[in-house]
Amino acid sequence: MVRISVLYPASEGKKFDVDYYVNKHMKLVRERLSSFGLVRTEVDKGVAGGAPGSPAPYVAIGHVYFNALDGFQKGMGQHGKEIMADIANYTNIPSQIQISEVVG
Repeated sequence: MVRISVLYPASEGKKFDVDYYVNKHMKLVRERLSSFGLVRTEVDKGVAGGAPGSPAPYVAIGHVYFNALDGFQKGMGQHGKEIMADIANYTNIPSQIQISEVVG
């Protein structure tokens, strides 16, 4: 199984609409990518850093899970432009993306 994580770093003066991200953007992702093997989605909302009183390093992190990487790649090949165009509706934060193999 692979997990694609999209990380949105916390930064002064940046916007992130968690409600839109959870209820509209991730719904769009599920609708467009389910037929390509999307297993599930998750959203983490940052609340704190590791040290007491420290801020969260990320405003949010979105995760999508696929049994195989090629399903994600095919789905994004077909629907990526639409999914990426929706980003402006919830944030102006440049994201970081990591693709991981789930091993444990």
